[in-house]
Amino acid sequence: MFTNGIRIARNRLTGAVAGEDGMSTAEYAIGTIAAAAFGAVLYTVVTGDNIVSALTGIVERALNTAV
Repeated sequence: MFTNGIRIARNRLTGAVAGEDGMSTAEYAIGTIAAAAFGAVLYTVVTGDNIVSALTGIVERALNTAV
Protein backbone atom coordinates (compact mmCIF):
# COMPACT_ATOMS: atom_id res chain seq x y z
CA MET A 1 0.00 0.00 0.00
CA PHE A 2 2.87 2.38 0.80
CA THR A 3 4.56 1.75 -2.57
CA ASN A 4 1.25 2.36 -4.32
CA GLY A 5 1.03 5.78 -2.65
CA ILE A 6 4.56 6.62 -3.75
CA ARG A 7 3.75 5.55 -7.30
CA ILE A 8 0.65 7.76 -7.35
CA ALA A 9 2.57 10.75 -5.98
CA ARG A 10 5.38 10.23 -8.50
CA ASN A 11 2.90 10.04 -11.39
CA ARG A 12 1.18 13.24 -10.27
CA LEU A 13 4.47 15.12 -9.97
CA THR A 14 5.71 13.83 -13.31
CA GLY A 15 2.44 14.83 -14.97
CA ALA A 16 2.55 18.28 -13.40
CA VAL A 17 6.07 18.95 -14.60
CA ALA A 18 5.88 17.34 -18.05
CA GLY A 19 2.34 18.48 -18.90
CA GLU A 20 3.04 22.22 -18.95
CA ASP A 21 1.99 23.34 -22.43
CA GLY A 22 1.54 27.11 -22.33
CA MET A 23 3.52 30.09 -21.18
CA SER A 24 3.29 31.40 -17.65
CA THR A 25 2.36 34.95 -16.75
CA ALA A 26 6.01 35.89 -16.27
CA GLU A 27 6.86 34.64 -19.75
CA TYR A 28 4.00 36.67 -21.23
CA ALA A 29 5.22 39.76 -19.37
CA ILE A 30 8.80 39.34 -20.61
CA GLY A 31 7.56 38.72 -24.16
CA THR A 32 5.37 41.81 -24.04
CA ILE A 33 8.23 43.98 -22.75
CA ALA A 34 10.56 42.63 -25.44
CA ALA A 35 7.99 43.32 -28.16
CA ALA A 36 7.42 46.86 -26.88
CA ALA A 37 11.17 47.51 -26.76
CA PHE A 38 11.60 46.19 -30.30
CA GLY A 39 8.72 48.40 -31.47
CA ALA A 40 10.30 51.46 -29.82
CA VAL A 41 13.66 50.78 -31.48
CA LEU A 42 12.02 50.16 -34.84
CA TYR A 43 9.98 53.38 -34.55
CA THR A 44 13.14 55.34 -33.68
CA VAL A 45 14.99 53.93 -36.67
CA VAL A 46 12.14 54.46 -39.14
CA THR A 47 11.43 58.03 -38.05
CA GLY A 48 15.12 59.01 -38.15
CA ASP A 49 16.21 61.62 -40.71
CA ASN A 50 18.25 59.21 -42.83
CA ILE A 51 15.41 56.74 -43.32
CA VAL A 52 12.80 59.41 -44.01
CA SER A 53 15.01 61.11 -46.62
CA ALA A 54 15.86 57.76 -48.23
CA LEU A 55 12.20 56.76 -48.47
CA THR A 56 11.29 60.22 -49.80
CA GLY A 57 13.99 59.89 -52.48
CA ILE A 58 12.70 56.47 -53.52
CA VAL A 59 9.12 57.72 -53.82
CA GLU A 60 10.19 60.84 -55.75
CA ARG A 61 12.25 58.75 -58.20
CA ALA A 62 9.33 56.37 -58.68
CA LEU A 63 6.92 59.24 -59.37
CA ASN A 64 9.29 61.04 -61.77
CA THR A 65 10.07 57.94 -63.85
CA ALA A 66 8.92 58.21 -67.46
CA VAL A 67 6.79 55.29 -68.55
